[in-house]
This record gives sequence, structure tokens and C-alpha cells, in this order.
Amino acid sequence: MNTHFFVGIITVSDTAAVDATKDVSGPLLQTILTTPPTTNPANATSQYKVTKTIIVPDDPNQIKSVVGDWVEHDALNLLLLTGGTGFAERDVTPDTIGPLLTRQTPGLTHLMLATSLLKTPFAALSRPVSGFIGKTLVLTLPGSPKACRENMDALLPILPHALQLVSGDLKQVVDTHRQLAASGESTGSEGAHTHHQQEQSQHQHICLHHHSHQHHQHDSQQPRALNLNTPAVEDAQSIIRRYALPTGTIRLPLSGDLIGYVLAEDVYAKEPVPGYRASIVDGYAVYAEDGPGIYPVSHVSLASSHYQEETEAVDIKKAGDGVGLNKNEEHYKLQRKQIARVATGGMVPDGADAVVMVEDTRLVDMAEDNKEEATVEILLPTSVGAMIRPVGSDCQEGELVCKKGTIFSAVGGELGVLASVGVTSVLVYQKPRLGILSTGNEVQDISMTTRPLAPGEIRDSNRLTLLAAARQAGLEAVDLGIVEDRVDTLEKCLRKALVDVDMIITTGGVSMGEADYMKPLLEQKFDATIHFGRVNMKPGKPTTFATIPNTFGDQAAHPDNGMNNKLVFALPGNPVSATVTFYLFVLPAIRQMSAIQQSMNVKMPVKVREGYHDNKNAPGKRGTNNSRPEYHRVRVYINSSTGQMEATSTGHKQQSSRMGSMVAANGLLELPIKSDDNLNPFSDVVSVIKVPLVKKRMMYRFLDDFDLDNKPVCEKEPA
Repeated sequence: MNTHFFVGIITVSDTAAVDATKDVSGPLLQTILTTPPTTNPANATSQYKVTKTIIVPDDPNQIKSVVGDWVEHDALNLLLLTGGTGFAERDVTPDTIGPLLTRQTPGLTHLMLATSLLKTPFAALSRPVSGFIGKTLVLTLPGSPKACRENMDALLPILPHALQLVSGDLKQVVDTHRQLAASGESTGSEGAHTHHQQEQSQHQHICLHHHSHQHHQHDSQQPRALNLNTPAVEDAQSIIRRYALPTGTIRLPLSGDLIGYVLAEDVYAKEPVPGYRASIVDGYAVYAEDGPGIYPVSHVSLASSHYQEETEAVDIKKAGDGVGLNKNEEHYKLQRKQIARVATGGMVPDGADAVVMVEDTRLVDMAEDNKEEATVEILLPTSVGAMIRPVGSDCQEGELVCKKGTIFSAVGGELGVLASVGVTSVLVYQKPRLGILSTGNEVQDISMTTRPLAPGEIRDSNRLTLLAAARQAGLEAVDLGIVEDRVDTLEKCLRKALVDVDMIITTGGVSMGEADYMKPLLEQKFDATIHFGRVNMKPGKPTTFATIPNTFGDQAAHPDNGMNNKLVFALPGNPVSATVTFYLFVLPAIRQMSAIQQSMNVKMPVKVREGYHDNKNAPGKRGTNNSRPEYHRVRVYINSSTGQMEATSTGHKQQSSRMGSMVAANGLLELPIKSDDNLNPFSDVVSVIKVPLVKKRMMYRFLDDFDLDNKPVCEKEPA
């Protein structure tokens, strides 16, 4: 469908009317309507164009004025109002909109209420209204961002059809009926699902009690499978990208600490480079017109920290010229028939118009102290400007030297060029602040050495691994420790951490155990939106991604923070699952929040070194031996004979609990779902995701993280 529906969004809030940064629901609605979906293009939300947005206080007259003006003059198909639908005295949105409606739509109103009531009984305290003012469909939504999204998820599948009907677009109506019929749905059912619905984790309500895992009586009646949508890896990554927003900007001094930061502004040269006429070689400054001959050396110009270091080389009177050199002169002017010794990078004296390299000269006489040249012969003719870098030849004052979006790399080029043009500080995007914790009563810190592990206990490798991975990404992550499986303890830890961090990464507590509280805890205690609670992949199926409204702490540390949500990645407890999902989901989000334009992992084709066949622990035919794609840990290298990328497995024991499969791994081989063909060695090409590694000796890195012939880096050093 190519029809565009024009939308207006009104945020009704006394608070947001005073401070627009408090408006979360308005921008959220705009994002929902304008973000292209990953599935079901027949109901693409990109059909909507938001042409009008405004924030008004809870004032009936102002609400009525804006609605009347927009409906009359702006040809809107859809008008959304968020806020003011509750029981409070200032909640006047439904009372203001109701009398303006020319036709009511009780079915849409019921759909919104029913959807919200499935989430919380407090939805009964909301008073939505809906209907038409002329040909404009008007919907009043709650002020809560979470409730807004839930309502929109229910409405989006049927909105296009409703708007087509009222617009009289019969062709589109017929097309929609055909598409619904082909998919086995009807216009009387809930309709085609959009990608927004896929985000919702419609899992069953779990009552949270404050008790320990050990004393919890296992409930055999607990559902064996939660009703969770399970997106593919690419769809899950797409969902995350919508919420991984830059965390703000900060001005920092130019230093090595900027490595990994991204410029938030274009930077221009504050001064020319070079700032003076500089010699390209060691030699002698001359008048080109004087030509070859023997000349007295009257001056020495060295590259130094002074504006110009001047030394008297000879007794000029003894040389017969009668012109003395004042050592205090700031600008020395070379006289005709004289030459001045200059070093590479040294300042060429005024008057001189060329430099002759020392190789094209001959020493004639030394001074009396036998330390400096008295006379030197110029052997070859030269031309004006030879061996001189003019002022600004490298960079002119005011020239653009680094564009917005440039990353400060460890190579140092960006720092070097900015330092050379006089820049002392830069505006950069802030890096997100991470908090990392492990959960579980059985998990013990690696520093626990007072006793051996008790039966059922394990050492915490996840937190150490993820802290190291975060620091490899250039971030200083906050170690939140190990939290036991108690709702009150976990809630207290998260609530405290959310004041100081932009993203929380947890491991454990997301599976089907009776003490796996993370998902219900996030929803019930933090008003979180669970965008997905499982992913169709191996390892890492229980991976959960959620956002929490940003209502924690003092935002002074982020004065222009664009984030309306805190991000939560609840990763599986198995060590390999946690590590693999960190690289697939968390690391790209960190890059995007840091404003790195190429945020997604690098993929490249490789040939497999060995065949992969069906067995319990190895990839199966064309992939895994079940219905999920697998991310097999491999070592990627370059075959010196063929020049091709090849991959070899880190071992056939690839269980998600076996951290040994990550040792020496520098790639994740994407093995698709099983088919009838074997994956043949040295013939089949498979995609590999590069995993960033720190090399022991950086100067011999070959093609970033990939080595030659599978040898350890620097085993054979260049001669």
C-alpha cells in the first residue's frame, strides 16, 4: 500500500508543557508510527507521516483550540492525544474531546481498555474515548509510555483498514481484504500483526514473593512454556536499535583519553599548519637568484620550542661583510650573498626564497672555535620555493579537519591533526555507563578462597568475562557484584544502579526456573517494557531485552541526555550464552549509544576448514541439529597459500556451559538451520561475525584480528 496517512500528536501534560524534556509518550508515538517494520509489509507503519506535534497543558480551552485548528486546516487522517485520561481533577482530555466527536468508535475504545486490562487492573481507572471529527480519527491514549505502546500494538493492525474505509479508498480496502483472506484472517479478527506486536512479551503474570530460592516450593503446575514471541536474531537486533540512543554530549580536553569517543561537531583549524615557512630538509636557506658559489653562513635556524632559535655562527666582520647579527632579534632577515643553516622543520629566515639540501653543498671554512661553518659552497642552482613548506600548506586556518561522527582511534591520527591545528578541547558523544551483575544463590565470587565449593555451587565467570569485554570496548563498566535470587534484594540492587548507569547487563534468572524472577520483576517493579524475552538462536535463547522509563537520579551528569529509557539486557546464565549474546546484542547497542555509525558487527564470508556433520555437540548438516541457527565459536585466519579467509572450530564440545569453546575464538560462525546437505570442508562458504580481541603485541596485527595460517600473533615476526 502506497497511501500515506497524515498524523498529528498532542501531548497533554502540565509538566511537559513547562519542560518539554519530560514528554516521553509523544516522541514514543512518533517513533512507533514512523519506524519501518521488519515483518508484514502489508501493514507497514511507515505508511504514517507525523506532520504535527505539540505539547499543551491540561487545559480544556487549549486542547479544544489545537484540535479544532488541526482538524479544520491540516487534513489529518489520524489525531492522537496522550495524557489526561485518568481520574485526577486535571485529567480533562476525554471530557474535552468527547463533545467534539461527530461519530464515536466504541469498538476501538473497548480494544484499548481491554488491552490495558490484560496488563494491569489499574487500567480500569483510565477513561479513553475515540471517534471521528469529520474524517479525522481521534484516539485518546494514556500518558504512560508503556500503556501507550501497549495500546498502539493493539491498534496498529487495524488502523490502516479503518482509515481506508473513512477515506473512501475502495481499492485499498479491497486489497486489504484480499491480503487478510490470503493469510487466513478476517477483518473481524485481530488482524495482521505488525512488528510492534512482535516486541511484546505476552508472558504470564508471575506473583513475586520475597523469599529465597532454596526455600521455594517447586510448583509442578507452573506453565512449561511462556507465551513469548521469539524473534530471529536480525529482528531482535532491529528492535534494540530503536532504543539504543546516544546518551548525550560532553566537552573533553584533547588527550589520549579520547580514544573510542565520537566527535559530536565539525572541527575547524584554529591556526595554519605550518604557521611559518618551514624547511623540508636539513640544508641552507638562500636567495635562489644568487646561484652556486661560496657564501658566508650568517645564521642558524633550528626546529625548537622557541619561535626561532638564533645563534651567531661566525664573526661576520672577519668574513668581510661588516653586518653583525643581533641575537635578540625575533625576525632575522637574510641578506643577499649570505646563507643561513636551517634544520628540517626549522623556520626559513625572511628574505630567503629557497633551501638547498646539505648534500648539494661543500664545507669551505670553519669558524675560529671550530664548532660552526664559516663559509659553505652551494654546488647546484635552485629555484624559488624549493624545499620550503609555505604557511598553511598542510592546513589553512578555518579548514575542516575532522567531521562530526569521526571516531578517535588508537592509531592517533585524529588526536594528532587536532593538536597540530591548535584545538585543545572537543565536543564528543558520551559513552554509555554500564552496570554488570550476576544473579543466583549458587554463584560464588572467584575471590572466595576460604572454603571449597559446596555441592551445587559454581564460580562466577560471567561477570568477569563481561567486565573485560566492556573494557575492551573502551567502557568503564560498574561491577554490581552477585545478587541472590531474592526479589527484594534484586530490586534494591537494580534501583540503586539505575541512578548511575544507562544500561544494566544481568546474567541468569531469565529461564523457566521457579526463581527466575527477572522478567516479572522488571515489569511489575520498574514499569519496564519487555521487547523480547527469547531469541531464535543457539546458544542464547532466553536472552531478554527491556527498557525502563528514565526516572532515576539526577540527570545533571547528562545535561542534554536524549535517552528516555534505561536499557536492560538480561542474558542467560550459561557462560558461553552470556558471552555470545553480549557480542551479538549488547556490543552493537553500546556502539550505537556512543554514536558510532557502523554499530553492527562485521560479517565476512569464510571457507570452513573441516566438515560439519550431525552429532550431539557439533553443528549438523548445513547448521545445527535442531530448528535454531547456531553461532559456532571458531578461529578465523588467512591461508597464506590461497589468500582466503578460513575458519576452524575451537572444538566440537560447543555446549553453552563450556567456556573452553571461547578460548582463542575470534569469530562466530553463523550456521543456518539444518538442511539435507553436509557442510563440506574448503568448498562451502559461511558468514562469520568478527569478535574483537586484544592482541599481545599490537604492532604486528594482521588484518585487524585475523592471523596468518592460524598461527598465534607474532609467532613469526617480520625479519
